[in-house]
Amino acid sequence: MQLVSMSRQYPRLLFPGKTQKDESEVKLAVEGSEPLVDSMNPLSWARAAERIREYSPELVIIQWWHPFFAPAFGSIATRCRKFANVMFLCHNVMPHEKGGPVRLFTKYALGKGNMYITHSEEDTVNLKDILPNAQVRKARHPTYEVFKKQPVAKNAAQRELGLSPDQNVILFFGLVREYKGLKYLIEAMPAILASVDAVLVIAGEFYDNKEKYIRMIKELGIGHCVKLKDEYIPNEAVGVYFSAADLVVLPYVTATQSGIAQIAYGFDRPVITTNVGGLPETVIDGKTGYVVPSENPEALAQAVIRFFEENKAKEFIDNISDFKEEFSWSRLVETIESLANEVGGAGC
Repeated sequence: MQLVSMSRQYPRLLFPGKTQKDESEVKLAVEGSEPLVDSMNPLSWARAAERIREYSPELVIIQWWHPFFAPAFGSIATRCRKFANVMFLCHNVMPHEKGGPVRLFTKYALGKGNMYITHSEEDTVNLKDILPNAQVRKARHPTYEVFKKQPVAKNAAQRELGLSPDQNVILFFGLVREYKGLKYLIEAMPAILASVDAVLVIAGEFYDNKEKYIRMIKELGIGHCVKLKDEYIPNEAVGVYFSAADLVVLPYVTATQSGIAQIAYGFDRPVITTNVGGLPETVIDGKTGYVVPSENPEALAQAVIRFFEENKAKEFIDNISDFKEEFSWSRLVETIESLANEVGGAGC
């Protein structure tokens, strides 16, 4: 396997965060990968395709997640189709934030592929809506256990984050964007705190207006039970947050699937999420967590309270251990190989 990666994703003016580079001390890099693709430089697209051709591949897999990259990825796919089959591995067929010519851009790029992998039924439907004849297979988003290489004891993790070991820890993790519904979890906290001694840890860089969340926390009088870490969490620190947590909550308004849920499963942490996109396919209601209606703080609060008051942690953790095989990387590889062989006789 050879990997060609991005040298630049977004121009600085369009990027809402602080940095596009992984500044972790522990890198999750693939040895020998080449950062050749600049999203804004068409010459780099041609050079990347030529470099891929030199590998003499039978199959080229392109990671797809946003139509901003349609010109670059569509151009590369067009060139690669001359010497190999092209598969798009779709994390999101359509972006979370709709608007503009996103459908046109998406159809242009994905239309250059031979075959497609999606991670949820919603994404499969979205793809078929754009490309009715697409050769597509659904494969579950694999579990991330890479962050668990250096396990941290729960009490030690809580101490490192300045948390009391006597409190129940609720974790909201990842980039804060409007579609992730953090405001509904904050609105649920007063009801949760009326029944459960808990602390909400919000860990991730804000791509949304941070001040409105701080204002909500202050107005609800829950600042003493909220710990906010507004920064990109480096790889070496991810395990601390998930090891400290009792429960991971994803109060999303829209979604297709979630890597956060798969990190949680990697640490055997139960998940409460909403019934949007592919999330109900990931969380088995009443088995590995709870699924509640979206944009509903009351339902969210009741699920959190039920989890703690009925002591569901051990039961759910046992179920997660049994369920994780469904999310194995080997299953994703098998699906890729099966589809590639079926569509074009390509091997991996």
